[in-house]
Amino acid sequence: MAQRRRQRNTRKDLYSEVTDNIIAELEQGRAPWVQPWGGVEGATPLGLPENGATGRRYSGINILLLWGAAIEQSRSCQTWLTFKQALSLGGCVRKGERGTTVVYADRFTPKAERERVRETGESPGTVPFLKRYTVFNADQCDGLPEDLTANAPDLPEREIIPRAEALITATGADFRIGGDRAYYVPSRDFIQVPPQPAFFDQINYYRTCFHELGHWTGHPKRLARDLKGAFGTKDYAREELVAELASAFICADQSIAPTVRHTDYIGSWLEVLREDKRAIFRAASLASKAADYILAYAAPDPCSAAAAMEAAPW
Repeated sequence: MAQRRRQRNTRKDLYSEVTDNIIAELEQGRAPWVQPWGGVEGATPLGLPENGATGRRYSGINILLLWGAAIEQSRSCQTWLTFKQALSLGGCVRKGERGTTVVYADRFTPKAERERVRETGESPGTVPFLKRYTVFNADQCDGLPEDLTANAPDLPEREIIPRAEALITATGADFRIGGDRAYYVPSRDFIQVPPQPAFFDQINYYRTCFHELGHWTGHPKRLARDLKGAFGTKDYAREELVAELASAFICADQSIAPTVRHTDYIGSWLEVLREDKRAIFRAASLASKAADYILAYAAPDPCSAAAAMEAAPW
């Protein structure tokens, strides 16, 4: 009983800790999933964080945790390892380095519940749990293979990004170019975006396309999220947060560095996060699924973020 109580307290503290940190960032007008990467010497390179030992990408809330740590600590790469994994690769974590917490979520069936099921034949109930793991960036280690600390290549200096164009086309989504607004219409399953030259920063055309594609994944014939929230409601804000995170994850994968969303969105997100400390966990998880759905149209990747979510330790 005491152990179960400790597990509940640990889970509660971790949910609060992560949510409080993100609220603090948003209150300063910063979205921790959109950072000024690229174009600055010494800046953290673009990319989704991955485990250097397994090659698997992190997903969900762990992307935000590791992005935040990488930016705050000016890390030179998006590769992370546990202490033991660094040793297994012939390296070691430098003395005095502080690790970054990531989480692993799963469910288990208590012994009493298993016994009840054996007696009654009913379906078993499960209890969610959240575990912490500590990881270190590859540049906090010595002796690792050089390829683990290599920076992502610089973006080509062009307004049209062929790789992103190819991914958008590959989804087969009904994109309609024109007008002065961007939106997705679930009832008719199409996306409308202004022409790229209409954007003040043309790179944001791709962020907008991927944001709307994030909504597009929620259609009943795809990932079947609830898209019925009206503008100004909490349900609308939650879905906007999912789409925005999905866009950030996809942009990182595509080496695209867009700017942050308008502050009116930040205000609605803050309201949701202050009300529910688990909202950012759910949004990040749903966003990872949406991003994976879209990125699956690109070249196949056996180490997808979805697979990584099932593996522990990181």
